[in-house]
Amino acid sequence: MKKITTTEALATFCKEAAKRAYVTVDTEFLRERTYYSKLCLVQLAYRDEAGEDAVLVDPLVDGLSLAPLYDLFRDHGVVKVFHAARQDLEIFYVDEGVIPEPLFDTQVAAMVCGFGEQVGYETLVRKIAKADLDKSSRFTDWSRRPLTEAQAQYALADVTHLRDIYEFLSDQLVKNSRKKWVAEELAVLQNPQTYEADPENAWKRVKTRTQSGRFLAIVRELARFRETYAQARDIPRNRVFKDDALVELASTKPKSEQDLGRSRLLLREARKGEIAQGILQAVQDGLNVAADDLPSIHNPRAKLQVNPALAEMLRVLLKAKTDHEGVAPKLIASSADLDALAGGERDVPALKGWRREVFGHDALRMCDGLVGLAVKGQKVVTVAL
Repeated sequence: MKKITTTEALATFCKEAAKRAYVTVDTEFLRERTYYSKLCLVQLAYRDEAGEDAVLVDPLVDGLSLAPLYDLFRDHGVVKVFHAARQDLEIFYVDEGVIPEPLFDTQVAAMVCGFGEQVGYETLVRKIAKADLDKSSRFTDWSRRPLTEAQAQYALADVTHLRDIYEFLSDQLVKNSRKKWVAEELAVLQNPQTYEADPENAWKRVKTRTQSGRFLAIVRELARFRETYAQARDIPRNRVFKDDALVELASTKPKSEQDLGRSRLLLREARKGEIAQGILQAVQDGLNVAADDLPSIHNPRAKLQVNPALAEMLRVLLKAKTDHEGVAPKLIASSADLDALAGGERDVPALKGWRREVFGHDALRMCDGLVGLAVKGQKVVTVAL
């Protein structure tokens, strides 16, 4: 096991990695007690004709800077390979404002190569690398030191097998001419807005059954306060108050700490002090929003008149197309998307990019009455009408 505990050693490794075509990357972190993820370990590996190398970088060591790693992330000559990269990328973006480029996510690549939707790393290790993972260290406190040998080997396996997986999937994408598919899917991961938690938009994550503008205004102000408070103190938003308590507060509209004391769902710590005052101010701010500025939930599909027969035909068409291409149906269109198409909606992912090539083009023709379905042997095919 090679462990990096100094900036100089990390710079040396990254300098060597920069000579390679790709480097595999993974992280271990904690988030149960903080708003932002606490980075506890970075795993890196590469391979070339001269051999291979894999290391554990310990960011908890005093004085170690990740600057050499961030320089490597900015090097466009080296592909940075992750599996299910979103949380890893969020850590690096929040810490340094950097998103590795070029980027390759093996989970995304596996989906378009026929391994199913959101396929797990363990599955790819078993099917592609022909190996088994030791799961004994899966649930562990990665902030504790020293790491055990089992923990170290578990962490390294997340980047060593990833080399085989990347090389296999990369070849498959070339053979299947699907590199463009992956590039489209990675656009979201490479967009900085994916990792920016704006308190102004926090209310949109809260599930409510009420569409009242005044109610939503209070929800918006409460969610904004909670997000700002949690970010400033680096604590989980649920430690301030949970969503069910937020919805309750928007309904009861408390005006005093005495009113807060009657809440069934509010944490005891939130019934007094800074949080209590923040709640009361947020409720008042929501009540004071001008009628013209009240928020609303935009749902253009709510009034769609869905043609159920057409929706069922679209489902059959989607199954036929995805069977032929070897991709998961949900990767192209959800059941709600198909209903929307059958109701006349055209702003759906299935009609854009590679999804349009695979399914959307014929789906539109079906909606327009230009094609139907027929059975040919064991296959369902489209026929012109």
